Amino acid sequence: MERNTILAVVLSAIVITVGFTLQAVFFPPDPVQASPEPAPVVQEEEEDVPAVPSYMPGSLDHFNLVALGDDPSHQEIRIENGVFGAQFSNRGAILNSLQLLEHRDDGVPVEAIFSASEDQGAFYLYLGEQFSDPINDMFHLRRIDNLTVEFYRDFSYINDEDEIDPNYFTITKRFTFKPDDYLFETSVRITGSSRAVPPLDFNGFAYTIGFEPQIGPEFQALDNRYEYRRFYTYAGGSKDTVRMRNSVHTTDDFLAWTSLAGKYFTVIGIPDATRYRTTLIEGEKPGIPQTSKIMYTRPALRSSDTHDVFRFYIGPQQQRTMSIYNRTTDNEWGLRDLNLEQAMDASSWFGWLENILKVVLDMFYRIVPNYGIAIILLTILIKVLLYPLTKKSLQSTAKMQTLNPKMQEIKTKYKDDSQKMNQAMAALYKEEGINPLGMGCLPMLLQFPIFIALYGLLNKYFELRGAVFIPGWISDLSSPDTIAQLPFSIPLVGIDAIRLLPIIYLLTMVFSFKMTQSSSAAAAQPNMKFMTVGMPFILFFVLYNAPSGLLLYWTVMNVLTMAQQKYANQRKLHQVEEDLKQGPKITPVQKKQNGSAKKIQGPKKSTRRKK
Repeated sequence: MERNTILAVVLSAIVITVGFTLQAVFFPPDPVQASPEPAPVVQEEEEDVPAVPSYMPGSLDHFNLVALGDDPSHQEIRIENGVFGAQFSNRGAILNSLQLLEHRDDGVPVEAIFSASEDQGAFYLYLGEQFSDPINDMFHLRRIDNLTVEFYRDFSYINDEDEIDPNYFTITKRFTFKPDDYLFETSVRITGSSRAVPPLDFNGFAYTIGFEPQIGPEFQALDNRYEYRRFYTYAGGSKDTVRMRNSVHTTDDFLAWTSLAGKYFTVIGIPDATRYRTTLIEGEKPGIPQTSKIMYTRPALRSSDTHDVFRFYIGPQQQRTMSIYNRTTDNEWGLRDLNLEQAMDASSWFGWLENILKVVLDMFYRIVPNYGIAIILLTILIKVLLYPLTKKSLQSTAKMQTLNPKMQEIKTKYKDDSQKMNQAMAALYKEEGINPLGMGCLPMLLQFPIFIALYGLLNKYFELRGAVFIPGWISDLSSPDTIAQLPFSIPLVGIDAIRLLPIIYLLTMVFSFKMTQSSSAAAAQPNMKFMTVGMPFILFFVLYNAPSGLLLYWTVMNVLTMAQQKYANQRKLHQVEEDLKQGPKITPVQKKQNGSAKKIQGPKKSTRRKK
């Protein structure tokens, strides 16, 4: 097998492997369901904490914890700050709905808390270091102002004599928002009725609180390509990707923040200076394909009045909304140096290149306010910049088209001796100045960083979410296009939708491969036939559910490659016609061979003898 054929096969294996690693296989459609309408707001008049609680046990389910007094009635309250529509329940003092008002799916605000039922929500309190039995009692509720809500309840416990201990304590949980701000504050205050420390010491820990069960929007499955959840931690000015083991990661290190990142939205937990134990958990709950939790466990209390503060950013992965917490003058919280923008997903190797491409894409969008057209312009620019790499490859491919008769003669002449055939082919390549390595493999490898960076950009760039290219067809560049729904799933792809853009991509890939391989000496080899026909079909199934913006780039790139190849072929054919008119040329190799022959032969000597 010839060297260029081997390189092509190896490269195709690399491309296919990378394709399967980076792209979705058999990914079912993920229709976004409309979020339910918020429950009617029921507000309770502000009330004071009773000075002397009535010792009536409310529950005995939490490590002998007892909620004191009569249970308040179930209440819900909604707070809006311009970017959030937050709905709270006093059952467990939780946030059970958080709508992102500026980001919509099918006209409905995105739900940032993916839960399967109304009794699931974020910021439950758990006693000690456990995550399965929350304090689910009814709390008293009061609204401090338009952007602050507070929950409180008195608790005690059953002592060794099976009696309710008279030394009660109060748990107060407060949520505070700022106008048009994706960061809010959750505080927990535990106050003893006496100077004694509240008896919250369970193996060295007092309580656990955190974000759960999952960040939205809803999804049908995670495949870590087109839909994923990832954990990051940030400490000492450095971000680390968390490698989960058995779906749990626990650390006692002090962390500036911890992030749960989805494709477009993220949750970032920012604790105060207390050294909490941070636990990241992946699991399942009925109605949720996968849960992802950030949990903070507080050490045992050392004071009769403890006040802990947690801040959470829940919103889009956008530089402009995440970087404002680096300077105290840019945000109303007076925070600085949080570097939340570090939580934005980027290609681990080529993030710098992805950022450059993002700037160029936005520049084109400012010129033509359509991200589909901006992607096309970016593709043209990349093709122009890469032309020096591809020019020699195209010229070599065009030359090969004119050498097909000579190569066929060599194959016929040495059909029984592959070694001499390869030597003759190599001599022909050298004589014609053709480098098989430069015919496609090397340029493709040199373009690989751009491929990775563009994949990262077009697969998850937030601005493409909901961006319309062609109304009625490609209405969201972050999602696959759909022209028809089927009553069954398509074999091999598992999708019940017909998508036009992948079909167009397949056709352009087939024709592009045919044009670039038809003039190759290895085109007749079975491996090259696979590259021309088989590989495009494999990529078709791999990319069937890819985002439209990503497929648009590759489709336009294929069209430009075909146009470039056609132009190179025409120039070469024109050159061949000119050469035929001028007669055969002596190549440098032939000149060298002729010179060597003359040197060996030398001048003719006379055979006549002198008389």
